[in-house]
Amino acid sequence: MADEPIIDLQSDHYFMGEALRQAAKAYSAEEVPVGAVVVREGRVIARAFNQVELLKDATAHAEMLALTQAEVAMGDWRLTDCTLYVTKEPCPMCAGAIVHVRLARVVFGASDPKAGAAGSALNLLQFPTLNHRCDITAGVREPECRALLQTFFAEQRKAAQ
Repeated sequence: MADEPIIDLQSDHYFMGEALRQAAKAYSAEEVPVGAVVVREGRVIARAFNQVELLKDATAHAEMLALTQAEVAMGDWRLTDCTLYVTKEPCPMCAGAIVHVRLARVVFGASDPKAGAAGSALNLLQFPTLNHRCDITAGVREPECRALLQTFFAEQRKAAQ
């Protein structure tokens, strides 16, 4: 029990706020409002938001961009002592990258029942045959994260009419 990591829910609330700030930037840029930050030893080492439309790159999800930044900050592709905070549950692509960089923990806000790969539709982050498994904390500041996504998509549907 003494070797268990201490999970500080107050810090989770704070760092999800940082991810929400990134999501707001995506919203302003007319991107799906997802934001992510990578934290190591209590400090943000990477921040990103969805830039799929801006970069014309289907892989430019907030998580992917944040992981790349964190790898640069660490000088290594392994992020074993880092935590990713993201406003929406990672998709299978992002979850695969999260496993490959060996993140210690993933904290997300809104679940994604259709495509979430951290326990909703499937769980790649703790898949038994993969070489790494992450701790997962779900639902941190979920109402704020979900509201941002719902508002964005409601506006998109209205504009398409």
